[in-house]
Amino acid sequence: MATSSSQTLALQRSSSEQNRSMEKLMTKIFSFYDEQSLIDVTFKVSNPTALVPAHRLILAAASPYFENLFNGNQGTNPVIEINDIDSNIFERLITFCYTGQVLITVNNVAAMLNAAIVLQLDDAKNHIVDYLMTRIDEYTLQGAYTLQLEMKCEHLKQKIIEYETQNFMEISRSDEFLNFDVEKLQRILVSDNLNITREEDAFDAIQRWYNCDVPARQEQLPLLIACLRLTQFNMDFLMTHIQPLPGCEVLTLRAVSWIREPTIRPMINMRFTEPRGVSATNCGEKTILALCSERNPKLLQYNKTEDKWEEYASIKIDYEGYRTILKDDNLLFIGGYNGATYNIVRCWNIRNKTWQNLPAMIEARREHCVVELNSEIYAIGGYDGNALSSVERYSTSDGWEFVDSLIDVRYNARTVTLNAEIYIMGGYKNNKQIKSVEWYNQDLETWTSRADMKICHSSPGVAAQAAAHKGHIYVVSRCGAERYDPQQDTWSQICSLAVGPGWMTCVSLDNKLWAIGGMSKSFDKSCVSVFDEENSCWIERCSLPKSDVYNGFVVPESLLSSM
Repeated sequence: MATSSSQTLALQRSSSEQNRSMEKLMTKIFSFYDEQSLIDVTFKVSNPTALVPAHRLILAAASPYFENLFNGNQGTNPVIEINDIDSNIFERLITFCYTGQVLITVNNVAAMLNAAIVLQLDDAKNHIVDYLMTRIDEYTLQGAYTLQLEMKCEHLKQKIIEYETQNFMEISRSDEFLNFDVEKLQRILVSDNLNITREEDAFDAIQRWYNCDVPARQEQLPLLIACLRLTQFNMDFLMTHIQPLPGCEVLTLRAVSWIREPTIRPMINMRFTEPRGVSATNCGEKTILALCSERNPKLLQYNKTEDKWEEYASIKIDYEGYRTILKDDNLLFIGGYNGATYNIVRCWNIRNKTWQNLPAMIEARREHCVVELNSEIYAIGGYDGNALSSVERYSTSDGWEFVDSLIDVRYNARTVTLNAEIYIMGGYKNNKQIKSVEWYNQDLETWTSRADMKICHSSPGVAAQAAAHKGHIYVVSRCGAERYDPQQDTWSQICSLAVGPGWMTCVSLDNKLWAIGGMSKSFDKSCVSVFDEENSCWIERCSLPKSDVYNGFVVPESLLSSM
């Protein structure tokens, strides 16, 4: 059994040393398998009958299927029969458990994938899917569709969507495209990475699909038109091509209003407002806006070229305890406190620096959390004389409405979205810091407990690094830093940041994790640091003139007006 001291030593070793040790270990294990040494289980597999020797510990570590099998009634038998997988396929997948490699051909890929799913070998399954998608011309796209339906393989489904997105123009001209169901088309059309040269290409594809069976698809047409970036069409196109389509009158009106009346945009329920490749992940050169102090805060802009901070705006606010969120071109200031707790929601436009009031929350809150998920805003927990567990959600169509409450009350926690889910971490309960973490699934509309953090963080900075850091969540505060793996539901400590008192935030810019705010212990100034993951250390950047940073936002440089 591993001790805490051995785990600590393992964490302190360099990644290169760990890699060398693991390579040496796996080479030795494979030699045992290759020489059939120390074998403790043999599988009798059919079609044709064959005996496949192996080691229980290796297979149990590689797959829940084998772990459950060996813990079951026949798990201690020296020979175990496998009747639903061909012997050749089974032996290749057993070899994968030792080597991480498997011999796949176009002819056996379907059988290999089915067996990998049965044996719960996720790494092998993903390897097989990747092989299939690189040979889609040989296997045919229709064959991949059929295989996905039969296997119900989520990884294959996502890879097919990626392929369709990248090759949309070619696929949209095929006969197969005309038989796509509306849900499949929606998944493709909403993608910010849809490979088209102009938005009219997507519209033309929808028209072709719709004209194939007008009576049956008339009700579904508005669902697809809503996936377009309607604000990128000129008004003449909207009125001539979109408005006459059945069920698309309201969509047209919203798009026209968005184009004509910039000041009312926060009140217009538009699903997409930016060009593809801009709104989601790829909106040109980006920079950071840091909101410093609570009352009458300064909004500081990071100048990447000169590595310095400059004042972008001074915002007049005479209360505190609010929480902020970036929504399109606006900062929303939600809740707050000034002798009494507020439920107000105010919108500050970044471009023209003007205020507008939005519908108030149902419940007054301060020191709560706010986060956006699928164009809806969530206000979570907080404080109003007592710690709160209630959660409410805002959409432009339904306003504010309560949803499932947190499992436990908390305030001064932090939230982040990752993989279309919400995580809330830490905070206070009964004036004591807590380590607990909860996870919200929007489809089920429920909160579930996840593994506790290792450290108590008071209002830590939080950032999700889904692309750059393999789907991990990073939590950073003056108390320490740690990383969460949602797949394993585990926390691990990373290099701590040498930072003193002061509020701080985290953002992800240029695939790097930035920690902003707090006083630097080493240089007695406000701290801005970037995490060097490869060397597991923090690199200091240009300091801020303010130590308390209440929030940070990554925005396109084009959003900011000239100073």
